[in-house]
Amino acid sequence: MTTYNENNRPAAALNIVLFGPPGAGKGTVAKLVAEQKQLVHLSTGDMLRQEIQLGTAIGKEADRLIAQGHLVPDDVVVAMVRQVVARHMPCPGFIFDGFPRTTEQAAALDRIMADSRASITLMIALDVSEEEIIRRMLHRADVEGRPDDTIDVIRQRILTYHKKIKGTADYYKAQGKYYTVDSSITPANTLRQILQRIAEAPHHG
Repeated sequence: MTTYNENNRPAAALNIVLFGPPGAGKGTVAKLVAEQKQLVHLSTGDMLRQEIQLGTAIGKEADRLIAQGHLVPDDVVVAMVRQVVARHMPCPGFIFDGFPRTTEQAAALDRIMADSRASITLMIALDVSEEEIIRRMLHRADVEGRPDDTIDVIRQRILTYHKKIKGTADYYKAQGKYYTVDSSITPANTLRQILQRIAEAPHHG
């Protein structure tokens, strides 16, 4: 339920951008935070699948592009996020999982939120050592039978992640909204740290 202040405007919602390298447990943590704070968990992959399943115009375009082996371009992804955010409003807030991936997407997300008189509260980056990521990913590859997940492939994925996140991280650092948490122990421990970061965030409440 949305609460209102004396000016009959929605009270500040909690809107989180969550990033994490492969093996950081981002999906698990996002669900825990969403449950704890009653947020809408938005994963771009899940959103795309839902739009395709619903047969929306965006879903049909995305399905066509994917079928042709193309990546879904920024304008389609941003339009999808705008549509899904509007569909859930009003709500206590969102946790964005895997979006935005670029500074252009981050700026677009700011515009989407501003249209609903909201804003991003904070960006949280999950921090895990490369050694721990490799250990987790090799274990998962063994359990799930993924022989292609070698140490070299995993290291390349980690490198790609850090290259991708830099511009977006700098974007939120400039706004004073960038936080990191150690996710090398357990999801419960990571959740406790995130809740502490939320409590400390000057843009919330």
